[in-house]
Amino acid sequence: MPAPCSHAAEHIKPVKPHSRGCEECLKMGDQWVHLRMCLECGHVGCCDSSKNTHARKHFHSTHHPIIQSAERGEDWRWCYVDDVYL
Repeated sequence: MPAPCSHAAEHIKPVKPHSRGCEECLKMGDQWVHLRMCLECGHVGCCDSSKNTHARKHFHSTHHPIIQSAERGEDWRWCYVDDVYL
């Protein structure tokens, strides 16, 4: 069984989404598949199934490790560093 996430206590903040879609895709006029929200700053980016993978790029540029699905009806979180669902 994988080890639990070691980042949750430090990196999950009470944030609100910055936008109703992927911030970068909206600026580019591009489309996305699914949305993910950073639980440290509220950045909304597109998922790894989207061609631009802005949520993962946000993680690499900021080192904010935990995202949450921003899709209706989905209630899960993911830690990029520990590679686990929370």
